[in-house]
Amino acid sequence: MNISTSTTSIKLDQFLKWVGVAPTGGQAKLLIQSGEVQVNGAVETRRGRQLVTGDRVSVMGEIFEVTLDQVQN
Repeated sequence: MNISTSTTSIKLDQFLKWVGVAPTGGQAKLLIQSGEVQVNGAVETRRGRQLVTGDRVSVMGEIFEVTLDQVQN
């Protein structure tokens, strides 16, 4: 799944909403703060963690690879 963005990174909580793991920012925050989310194999508790293309996010038994397509303005 490619995400189109105007930057080269996306926040972890936004990414979780985008891929459908968490329907709201509040639920994404709870997943992250409870230690249920890993980025590149390490538990990540910062919802503002900036993800870049190639990062791997693991949550609830699923693994997502971050692929960002930068939109030209």
